[in-house]
Parts: sequence; structure tokens; C-alpha cells
Amino acid sequence: MPHTKRATTAIVSICAVSALLAGCGGGDGTSGTTGSAARPTRTADPAGPSHAADTAGAAGTPGTTPSASLPGASSAGAGSSGGPREPAGSPGTGRAGATTRCHTSELSASVGRNDPGAGQENFPVVLTNTSSRTCTVHGYPGAAFVGADGRQLGPDPRREPGMTARTVTLAPGHSAWAGLRFANPEISGARTAAPAALLVTPPDERDPLKVPWKGGKVPVGGNESAVWLSVLGPGTGP
Repeated sequence: MPHTKRATTAIVSICAVSALLAGCGGGDGTSGTTGSAARPTRTADPAGPSHAADTAGAAGTPGTTPSASLPGASSAGAGSSGGPREPAGSPGTGRAGATTRCHTSELSASVGRNDPGAGQENFPVVLTNTSSRTCTVHGYPGAAFVGADGRQLGPDPRREPGMTARTVTLAPGHSAWAGLRFANPEISGARTAAPAALLVTPPDERDPLKVPWKGGKVPVGGNESAVWLSVLGPGTGP
């Protein structure tokens, strides 16, 4: 087999020559490579391990504590109903030892005697604490004239402008009052109606108290027909 021997000899010769130049078989045991220079280069993470850890912590992973959950920190609106929180022990709160606002079920309502003047009719609307505990009222009461059928007569009374509301503390049996005024219909020429009752709603409550109305006709429409309410103050009238 002369051709086979010649082919083998030629291959050995070529390999010997190549070995002198670059080596036949890698020095690290990997065929076709020339040592570490031919190995793929690993690109370093530009962020680095510490940056990766910081990024994970910012996302809320274990190992970090959001500032809002730290002791003493607060989150806007948390545990509240849309308004600022009241300090402990302030009127209107439900904390132990604090006074809470008066509820409709703890109050009675009445309308005092008219004190007319300068073409105005002025009635004190009185709320009295009938419960066995001390409670508070703050601001304007609600009011509406109604007929015998229970339907409202005229628009809702307006709030007197420029008044500062204050919290009135009512011990059992004590009262607060707000002024109800309107122009004398005989002078103003307003359209009138004779109410059967006045519905009075304590501040921040939904259920009204019904008071028989004995003050005559009231304006319900036309010129100078507005009815005005003032903020509550201590006592039963001016």
C-alpha cells in the first residue's frame, strides 16, 4: 500500500511543520486553540455586585426597610378619612378620656322666641344635651322648613358669612344655639308659606330633629327670600 504510506508521511510532515509555527493540538488540551489568548473574554457587570444589591433593595426586596414603615414615620392619609388627624384628647375624638361630638340621639332641639329688628326676624335654634355624658358641637347646624306632608318648603338656609366656628362643650343638660334669620316677608314681598315644622340637624350628623314651627309664615321664594343660619355658640340665645 505505497499510496497510504506516502499520505501518512505527508500528513506527519505537515503537522511537524505546523507544530513549529503554532502547535498541533492546544496546550490546554483543547483542539484548535492556542492557550488562554483564544479563550472568550468575560465582560464584567458594569453595575457591579454592590449596585445590584442596592437596586434590589430599592425595589422593596428583603434587606431594606421603606422609610414609611419605620417607627415614628407616617404615611399621608393612612388611617384617616381624608382630613387631618386630631391630637389625642382633643374634642371630637373617640380616644379614651376624650370628649366626642354630640349625636342626634343625645340631643333635643327647640326654637326660641322671635327677636325682630330692622325688618329682620331672628329666632334662636337651640340644641340641648339630653344624654348622661359630656359631648361637643362645632360649626353650623342644618335646617329646613317642611309642610304637614313632610315636603321641604323653600331652599336650604344659607350660612352666615364671616363667622368663626368654635367647639362648644355641652355637659348633660347644657345647650348651644344658632341664629336663624330672614327678612320680614311683609316688607320684602317674598313668596311665603306656613311651615308645620323645622328640621334641625346637628353638625356632622345625618338624622334631623323635628321641631314644631310656631313662628308664622316664612319666605320660600322671590326677592329677599334667603334664610340665614349662624354658627353654634354656648347658651340658649343672645
